[in-house]
Amino acid sequence: NLAEAKAIIGKYPPQYKKAAMIPLLHMAQKQNGWTSLSVMNYIAKFLEVPPMRVYEVATFYTMFNRSPVGKYFLQVCTTTPCELCGASKIVETIEKHLGIKVGETTPDKLFTLVEVECAGACVNAPVISVNDDYFEDLTPEATVSLLDSLKAGKPVTPGPVSGRQNCEPLGGQTTLTTPPPGPGFMVREDL
Repeated sequence: NLAEAKAIIGKYPPQYKKAAMIPLLHMAQKQNGWTSLSVMNYIAKFLEVPPMRVYEVATFYTMFNRSPVGKYFLQVCTTTPCELCGASKIVETIEKHLGIKVGETTPDKLFTLVEVECAGACVNAPVISVNDDYFEDLTPEATVSLLDSLKAGKPVTPGPVSGRQNCEPLGGQTTLTTPPPGPGFMVREDL
């Protein structure tokens, strides 16, 4: 990882190497699962900045976990679009199925459940991020199936669980269904 960290720092001018702080915190979290105080201190020393600067960044951004999380970090979006599409039912399903509440980790350290603000996948709501993968168009049944597959170590396919491609309408395309007209379309003949 030292070579990777040096490569990250190498992307920035020497006088601005502190700009590598977020990528280094992200790399450390990927390696350890969370950003411990010792990790933050190491990054501060590595970047030659006061430790407080790293603490400020790591505590400001919610993407950095300040305590250990399970193997599968479940982030359920509960912002308005997801909520309107049933996010609360997804949270209830997870809590009931895993026997934990929001903010808790299962005793086997396999799952940690948190609520997050806007995952940016509103059109496919409700959505869960499992580590770095999004699972969208969730229903309580699909959520249980996903959790069971993860627990069993079975491969899972990220994306919409409804079968649609990306974020197209569930019933198929409703616009741009014919080839676009060519140049000069609806232009006066005398032009």
